[in-house]
Amino acid sequence: MKLSENGSKLLVEWEGGFQFKVYLDSGGLETIGCGHLLTADELESGKCCGEDYANGLSEDACWKLFSQDVAWAEKAVDDGVTVTLNQNQFDALVSFVFNVGSGAFKSSTLLRVLNMGQYGQVPSELRRWNKVAGEVVQGLVNRREKEITLWETAELEELT
Repeated sequence: MKLSENGSKLLVEWEGGFQFKVYLDSGGLETIGCGHLLTADELESGKCCGEDYANGLSEDACWKLFSQDVAWAEKAVDDGVTVTLNQNQFDALVSFVFNVGSGAFKSSTLLRVLNMGQYGQVPSELRRWNKVAGEVVQGLVNRREKEITLWETAELEELT
């Protein structure tokens, strides 16, 4: 599956939109675009998507990063989930993976219970992912609730 247009719109919103200049995420990591964590190579070179980012990236470069980052999150969901998902469920999980990473997702209880067909347990499992360095972060609490709302929204409905 691929992230839907609605899922893309929501994910960009939940990530705080595009940030054209480097900022620190809630974990203190250097980030640009739509939640793109700068790699060691990017930090060393000062370039991202072929552009110097010291004075900010173009919108095109931000979209390129978003597409690149979403692709690995989509793949993690496709590779990890063995049960059938509707589009909104897929979109909610891509948002989750985009935020926590594929390794955390692959080893999560959330994935284990979902693959056992326990769809109803996903919201409570999502709510567990609300901390950075052991401290509850309100932004993560809010994001998880939005992902839960998307997860529970009928397939053809769109959130606005």
